[in-house]
Amino acid sequence: MDTQKLRQRILDLAIRGKLVPQDPNDEPASVLLDRIRAEKERLIAEGKIKRPKSKKSTDKSHYQNFTPPFDIPDSWEWVRLEDIAYVASGSTPSKESFVPNGIPYLKMYNLRKQRIDFQYQPQYISEEVHNGKLSRSRATAGDIIMNIVGPPLGKIAIIPTSFKECNFNQAAVMIRPFYMKDILAEYLFNYLEEMTEINCISTKGTAGQVNISLTQAQNMRISLPPIGEIIRINEIVRQYRGIFETLESSYNELTESIAKTKSKILDLAMQGKLVPQDSTDEPATDMLRRINPKARIITDNPHSRNIPNGWCLCELRDLCSFLSRGKSPKYSDVPNNYPVFAQKCNLKDGGISLNQARFLDESTLLKWPDRYKLKDLDILVNSTGTGTVGRTRLFLNKYLKDFPFVLPDSHVSVVRTFDEIDSKFIYYNLISREGQTYFNDNLSGSTNQKELYIEAIGNKLIFLPPKNEQERIVAKIEKFYHCIDNIEASLQS
Repeated sequence: MDTQKLRQRILDLAIRGKLVPQDPNDEPASVLLDRIRAEKERLIAEGKIKRPKSKKSTDKSHYQNFTPPFDIPDSWEWVRLEDIAYVASGSTPSKESFVPNGIPYLKMYNLRKQRIDFQYQPQYISEEVHNGKLSRSRATAGDIIMNIVGPPLGKIAIIPTSFKECNFNQAAVMIRPFYMKDILAEYLFNYLEEMTEINCISTKGTAGQVNISLTQAQNMRISLPPIGEIIRINEIVRQYRGIFETLESSYNELTESIAKTKSKILDLAMQGKLVPQDSTDEPATDMLRRINPKARIITDNPHSRNIPNGWCLCELRDLCSFLSRGKSPKYSDVPNNYPVFAQKCNLKDGGISLNQARFLDESTLLKWPDRYKLKDLDILVNSTGTGTVGRTRLFLNKYLKDFPFVLPDSHVSVVRTFDEIDSKFIYYNLISREGQTYFNDNLSGSTNQKELYIEAIGNKLIFLPPKNEQERIVAKIEKFYHCIDNIEASLQS
């Protein structure tokens, strides 16, 4: 279930006046606007905020000095954010301003899942700096903090009551309603989280970064309902949020259970406990000696579990007709028919995509032996990187599409088994918990660049069943996985 889309739909209805019915007994939003305006004038007169230089807050024509992005009920009003709330940008103090304990100082990594998470890398500034150089960016409980530097934009949170005061950096703005702060702040939080207005802003910035200026934030268009309707909107959105959080929590727990179930299935499969052994099967030892006379059958392995009847223990290399890293080719600037499989083609969801593949320069094509051309059921292992090293995929002919062949680059290892070995069984072995743990335990290289050498992959111990049992195990795994995947798909629909 895509709760994010449901959440966005609820918020979209809310800001357009379609979530709750209008009540003809409500005072129109113009009355609320007059009260907000009066409170803003009082704050200006007391010197607590400054009057904007370019326009007067009492100029009613100012509220209509833009094109409304969508229609709203007659009892609502269009305003700019600065007309109903104080909007201020953050500041960054000097390094000397930070102290072990003091005023909480928020950075954008503290805005997590639309909440303030100050447990994550907390920082503090001195009270002197908070009330002095950074006085303009002092924030209190109930204020809204919104990031203005991205991507992504749209990180927003209401400062909780556990914060008496705090401060924040220049990558955010603070939004503090002039009137009925708690009620209006909750509505503005819902309004801005819907993202329509934020997405309409023409952002600026360098490559890879987008910025919203303070002026753009102040000028954001806000549809303002009557106060009675704001209260009803806040209440119903709050109820929906509770439902979505419950659904997401249940979904996450179920997803975690599904992952554990799949892992357990592989554990049982690799221990010979998923399907019964058949005494009429050719023993794995006889099969292995027949297909690879040089293979070493391991009999002295006191640290390993008991081997099921008919199984044997060997190294992965003895099951392979081809085990090698790919090559680093000279790439062509123009895409052609010879794609090279790299780590970025190895997708997180378990599949393979050649959409981001680079292509081989035809002048180097003849230098590649045919054995490097990927074949159906080749096993591919990411062999360098941080976080993705050890990620394993099964290459299928369907990935070739219009290409005559695909070649692996030097960051990818190819595991190609003998025809008599079920390649899918080896694939499931390598993606099992035990297989991935082995890869992680046998990495080399620095912290920033981990590497899985081909020697380590070849050394991987394999508990090998007879050929017929391999096929029965694979069939059982795929039957279970098919059922589980259908359940998971139904949850997302």
